[in-house]
Amino acid sequence: MFRCTMLFIALSVPAFAAALEGKVVAVLDGDTIEVLDGSKKLHRVRFDGIDAPERGQPFGNRAKSTLSDLVFGKNVRVDTEGPDKYDRTIGRVHVDGRDVGLAMLEAGVAWHYTKYDQSNEYAAGEKSARDARRGLWADRSPVPPWEWRKLSKAERDKRRTPQSTR
Repeated sequence: MFRCTMLFIALSVPAFAAALEGKVVAVLDGDTIEVLDGSKKLHRVRFDGIDAPERGQPFGNRAKSTLSDLVFGKNVRVDTEGPDKYDRTIGRVHVDGRDVGLAMLEAGVAWHYTKYDQSNEYAAGEKSARDARRGLWADRSPVPPWEWRKLSKAERDKRRTPQSTR
């Protein structure tokens, strides 16, 4: 009985993600950064719960610029979820206690990636930007990055606009 009780308790306690702390030394795009930890190990971090426009996609440059303003050269804490298929660390990034992914959603430079995340807070952040027509939501028909990646190069070239330099 004791073993069953202990097993039940162990399975009932939520697993806590590991934390990574370090300085952001590179912003690769609107949802991927590189963090140098205290032991000088470089970690490529993909934001959990958001998907930002791709390079060459309308608002892609703006997303990268916004993320740079929020994190570049700053110390961050990443609540990690583990690696993705490209061996990037997936996690929620925080600067001075602020959730940077949520800030990106509220600024209108990223989508809530509901395929992998069902956070009410992230859904509300995107809704706030949509309702205010901030960032990419000012566009009449923004194309989510997961759809953009499926387009042929010719189709992407047709959809590129001067907005992609924003």
